[in-house]
Amino acid sequence: MSLHVVAGAGSTGSRTALVLAEAGEQVRLISRRGLGPEHPLIERVVGDATDTAGLTAHTEGAQTLINTTWPPYHRWPTDFPPLAASVLTAAERTGANYVSLSNTYGYGLVDGPMTEDLPMAPVAVKGAVRARMWLDALAAHEAGRVRVTEVRAAGYLGRDAGSLFNFLVVPKVIAGEPAGYPGDHDLLKSWSYIDDVALTLATVARDERSWGRAWHAPSTVMSVRELVARLAEVTSAAAPQLVPMPRQDLAWAGATDPIIGEMIEMLYSMENPDVLDSTLTERTFGLSATPIDTVLADTARFGTVV
Repeated sequence: MSLHVVAGAGSTGSRTALVLAEAGEQVRLISRRGLGPEHPLIERVVGDATDTAGLTAHTEGAQTLINTTWPPYHRWPTDFPPLAASVLTAAERTGANYVSLSNTYGYGLVDGPMTEDLPMAPVAVKGAVRARMWLDALAAHEAGRVRVTEVRAAGYLGRDAGSLFNFLVVPKVIAGEPAGYPGDHDLLKSWSYIDDVALTLATVARDERSWGRAWHAPSTVMSVRELVARLAEVTSAAAPQLVPMPRQDLAWAGATDPIIGEMIEMLYSMENPDVLDSTLTERTFGLSATPIDTVLADTARFGTVV
């Protein structure tokens, strides 16, 4: 039995811990409040990923350190780099393999499906943050200080996914009310189910083929309009009313909600195709995206207590 340390007990971190535990692996799940699922192989620990000394102590003897922590969206430029540096340092000091959870921001604006061999070419501040974190980790790997890999996901779906789609669309569609969403509703987008992301993290953490590169979580490709229509069908809701959410509406909302306000910078990803190619991950590890109806049935439970 190997020990895996998971930093962050949010939706993805908790599910990653559970996937590992159900596979018979010992897990130490670290969060500021000691949260996470109950399982005999999961040890829930109070800790802060920015406390390098404390995280190092918790990681001693671990095979892998999996980082699923994300600071508040509007504080990425200030809070993310030191957090990532702390987790990477803890992995280096203990000899644990390092697995990072990321997204597509570092690729920037891509004409065609995004593959893992694309260079980092961010066009937004948050993308530059993500790109720098990965390049720093990769440099440590190439210098022989630590083995690293990264799992990248797209727009999140799932019951407890903290995503724009969940916040803006799901409750409205289920209630039969008009739902506003930014960007072009007819462009193809990739959607990642948090269970599939967690399974990918747990898989690459235990596979010798993983190290020194990034992997894309298996995802479903659909337009926003198609996804909303399918959500209504799965939940037996009324025909959905999907309405535009222009830049000025986001700006007004951002005046009182800093997280929504941050979406203005990322509008380019909603006004252009944003497709994640996960073929390599699927072929290498035998993984696949969960059927979209199953995903949406779970997503429809957003905000419920289970």
